[in-house]
Amino acid sequence: MGVRAGAKHAAPFVEDGVAHLLDVGVSDIVGLVLAPHYSAASVGQYHDRARAACSAAGIGYAAIHSWWSLDAYRDFMARQLSACLAAMPTNTKVLVTAHSLPLRVLDGDPYVEGLTASATAIAGAAGLDAARWTLGWQSAGRTPEPWAGPDVLEQLRTLAEDGHTEGVLVVPQGFTSDHLEVAYDLDIEAARLAGSLGLAFARTAVVNDDRSVMAELAELIHDQVAESGLPGEALET
Repeated sequence: MGVRAGAKHAAPFVEDGVAHLLDVGVSDIVGLVLAPHYSAASVGQYHDRARAACSAAGIGYAAIHSWWSLDAYRDFMARQLSACLAAMPTNTKVLVTAHSLPLRVLDGDPYVEGLTASATAIAGAAGLDAARWTLGWQSAGRTPEPWAGPDVLEQLRTLAEDGHTEGVLVVPQGFTSDHLEVAYDLDIEAARLAGSLGLAFARTAVVNDDRSVMAELAELIHDQVAESGLPGEALET
């Protein structure tokens, strides 16, 4: 089984990944987006583009829509939460964050429901009381339309004013690598604001190439091949 990357906003694009797999003789493709929670406006767009490219080439396509419910992912995030929280002040609030989306695309979309269920599962696995955590939103686009919120920066300001919160731990459940929206939006921008507000601040590690999560994702791909009826030599993009 081979693997090829494809991105939405930068080369190599989704269509480039499909083209490469066609060049090496693939007959069918399984698509896995490295974001755990499905939204038609995010994960769905990757699948739509890959499916269109496969259709034009006359090959099959099967999509994995979400994978936040994997045991390995939940357990990884819960372990990180517990380890980081142990080093934080007693009165620390946990924000379980994901990328914001425009409100107009969330009507009837499963994104918020999935994020809520995922965060609840992570907090439960870490033994975290419901009163100590809440959903957080970050990295909204620079457009005039309303986006899901409140933004993590706004949440930090609110918590700093409540009279009892000493620290904030961010669990970026919607992100799986140390890219800009983690390394800048959280590690620099949010951390700097928290410091100016007198709040202790930390964020948990993200999955990156964690072996247990990667192994379970590989199993998920094989399961998708079996369920969709694609041949065993189907490849992933």
